[in-house]
Amino acid sequence: MSISARIERVRSEDLLDEPVPTERTPRGVGRRRQLAGLLVAAVGLPLLTLALTWLGDGLSLEGQVLLYLLAVVGVALVGGIAVALVSAVAAALLINWWFVEPEHTLDIAHADDLVALAVFVAVAAIVSGAVELATRRARVAEQASAQAETLSALARADLAEQESLHAILEQARAAFGMESVALKVRERGSGVWTDADSAGWAPAGGEAPLCFDVPLGPSMRLVGRGPALFAEDQRVLAAFAGAAQTAYEGRRLGEQARHAESLASVDRQRTALLAAVGHDLRTPLAGIKAAVSSLRQSDVSWSAAERDALLATIEQAADRLDAVVGNLLDASRLQAGAMSVRPEPVALDEVVSAALLALPAAAGKVHVAVPDDLPLVLADRGLLERVLVNLLDNALRHGASEQPVEVRAFAGGESAKLEIADHGPGVSRDQRERLFEPFGRLDDRGTTGVGLGLAVARGFLEAMEGALVADATPGGGLTMRLRVPLAR
Repeated sequence: MSISARIERVRSEDLLDEPVPTERTPRGVGRRRQLAGLLVAAVGLPLLTLALTWLGDGLSLEGQVLLYLLAVVGVALVGGIAVALVSAVAAALLINWWFVEPEHTLDIAHADDLVALAVFVAVAAIVSGAVELATRRARVAEQASAQAETLSALARADLAEQESLHAILEQARAAFGMESVALKVRERGSGVWTDADSAGWAPAGGEAPLCFDVPLGPSMRLVGRGPALFAEDQRVLAAFAGAAQTAYEGRRLGEQARHAESLASVDRQRTALLAAVGHDLRTPLAGIKAAVSSLRQSDVSWSAAERDALLATIEQAADRLDAVVGNLLDASRLQAGAMSVRPEPVALDEVVSAALLALPAAAGKVHVAVPDDLPLVLADRGLLERVLVNLLDNALRHGASEQPVEVRAFAGGESAKLEIADHGPGVSRDQRERLFEPFGRLDDRGTTGVGLGLAVARGFLEAMEGALVADATPGGGLTMRLRVPLAR
């Protein structure tokens, strides 16, 4: 049984349906126990009388009185002294009616019988009082032990790490029988008190009376609504308040640490972006500038072939710049959740052909095996073309120059599958997922570029309810496997 459950059990057994005192006063027996004691007396005393009547003269009056005294003590154990006193008077009347001469009357013929009955009632009252006092002290000791365990648990140094603020408030609510317990903090500037966290609930007809309000500095306090507390509960309450404050401070420190980690992650991404963009923008810009400067030289006579080569250099560098800027914009849209997808039935072979036309470097270096009778897929034509351009460009740059990139497609029951395989050095199994990280670079593959092409491709496919994974090509290399849902 948990500590809070033990405290609650002791309190509920002692105080059920009774008003809760606010000072340290002797605690009475709950109404349920009193009713149980009355039931024991109402059943036990008549049964004892029948048994003694059946015995007849086999037992003396002194023995009969002792048996009734034992029954009254049992009633005191169950229902307390008040019920025991009523039972003692009832037992005295039963003794007088059945066993004191003249029998079956309330008259008493001998003075010693009257003394015996009076002594019986007095002894029954004294013994019942002693029994109830011992029971109360045992319950107070049990509650004190439970409270000591609570204080010990709340004083552990690792509480803030193992217990959440809500768990501590819930434990306090259960321990004291509150309807709600809340840790309130004052907002800076406005000075308004708000709940940092709370446990329990307030009744629909209005809040329960405020039971306690423990200040924890100028901007924090622990409040509880429900019945009043005992004076001895204040130590445990103070321990709960301190534990709640510690948990709240620990949560704030954790949030600050996570915020700092997030800022550090942003800084790392910014550094990677600057490093990558600084290289990938400078290189094509340098090529464009060099080619344009060469063409502008008036003292040099360029042949037609040389001019065409310089213009081709400018075009390729401009295409590279456009791809870098496009991937950066696409990555920012994916990260911001601003990607607009317009799915429609699309022929996969047409999209593959459009992607190849957008890559002049793919001429003669890509082997396509995409049947023209494949079912239509449901995708955004423009986004799917961008995906294929990025994947084909990646395969062309990292595949073996003497072997073509292979593009294969086939249809399943729910989706179409497309594979783009190169025969380059490949990527180890444990590094394949890193290919899809923004700004990712794998030294063992000689990767260059911003590192956004594959990340953007996966993001686009997931936005179209597709998927993209990296796998090994049989014989060496890397295969990108796409899945796109079929149009219905």
